[in-house]
Amino acid sequence: MFATGIENSCPTIKGGRTRRDEMDACRHYARWKEDFDRVQELGLWFLRYGPPIHRTWLGAGHYDWSFADTTFGDLAARDIVPIVDLCHFGVPDWIGDFQNPDLPALFAGYAGAFAQRFPWVQLYTPVNEMFVCALFSASYGWWNEQLRSDRGFVTALKHIVKANVLAMRAILGVRPDALFIQSESSEYFHADNPRAIGPAEVLNARRFLSLDLNYGRRVDSEMYEYLLDNGMTREEYHFFLGQRLKHHCIMGNDYYVTNEHRVWEDGRTAAAGEVFGYDELTRQYYERYRLPVMHTETNIAQGPGGDEAVYWLWKEWANVLRLRNNGVPILGFTWYSLTDQVDWDTALRELNGRVNALGLYDLDRKIRPVGQAYRKLIADWREVLPTQSVCLQVPVVRPQRYAEFCATGQRTGAPAGLARTPTEPHNLQGG
Repeated sequence: MFATGIENSCPTIKGGRTRRDEMDACRHYARWKEDFDRVQELGLWFLRYGPPIHRTWLGAGHYDWSFADTTFGDLAARDIVPIVDLCHFGVPDWIGDFQNPDLPALFAGYAGAFAQRFPWVQLYTPVNEMFVCALFSASYGWWNEQLRSDRGFVTALKHIVKANVLAMRAILGVRPDALFIQSESSEYFHADNPRAIGPAEVLNARRFLSLDLNYGRRVDSEMYEYLLDNGMTREEYHFFLGQRLKHHCIMGNDYYVTNEHRVWEDGRTAAAGEVFGYDELTRQYYERYRLPVMHTETNIAQGPGGDEAVYWLWKEWANVLRLRNNGVPILGFTWYSLTDQVDWDTALRELNGRVNALGLYDLDRKIRPVGQAYRKLIADWREVLPTQSVCLQVPVVRPQRYAEFCATGQRTGAPAGLARTPTEPHNLQGG
């Protein structure tokens, strides 16, 4: 599944007074039809996309579907398969932030309502990058609640992951064959010296918390104590252990040049650049969870040479092929996002209006060199990959086949074979 995304990040900054709406900053509200044209121009049929949560979800049980009706109706007419991103780093003002204990149940209502309105949608990322959302909001103090504490982080994390789990259950109640692609940041922490090994080990255990809880995996003993010491109760922990949704899931791994970190003995961290790379980090996550994998985000800025992003695309694709050839069932690749972004050079913390040249297209919707390279990569590999080895089939129903699918009574749930552990190489499916 070759894909791109239209980012719907919407965290708040400045004590909740300023909303960072990337759909607005990147002019998607005005140029959405052009954006969908560009998706098709690239030869793509999968798109990470979702409605702007703060404009759509107006209160408990109260929604404004006008923009979603227009855009999702157009996607269906084009037969583009959306991977629906329902919560991307922010919640509506009336909820407050991720410290609100009512968030999980309320969000499940929103997810269920979306699924009922758009029953032809099958692929979802209910909450994007759960670990990063909790980290930036409640540990780094950058977004939303802007806290800097372990207790704040654990509170945000348990609410975010529970929201994701309850949303999956609500969506499955409408669409039993729904599949969930957990787009999550893949991280690694490198010790700078022997005295930093301890702090690095703690951080390398903490990076798995969101997916451990989401997939009902017992956390490491040190992390169990960490969670309980910082506000998670035994009952809350056992809620996560009791979930049985893993077989509906595909593990999405995001990788950027900032995902690896250098750690000092006092716990300070800094970006380390690309040390291990996507291949090694994804292998670590795959060995922990044994789920099919999708590369769900990457990008790098088009620099002064004009070919920096093109080279990064080539390297990421080489990493994907290496994983596939080593037997990891990797199902898709994503350059994120379709267009350039705004103010991600400061992680949306500052309102500078600075355009970051990270997209396949610039904000005038003119293709960048990396867009041309991605279009060629898709054309070159789409037909070759399925012929080279045994493929793990993803049972995706295209929008225009949904009525036929319902008529034949096939909506019986995700196949049990989706989460099997492969014993032979698998590859990406074309398209």
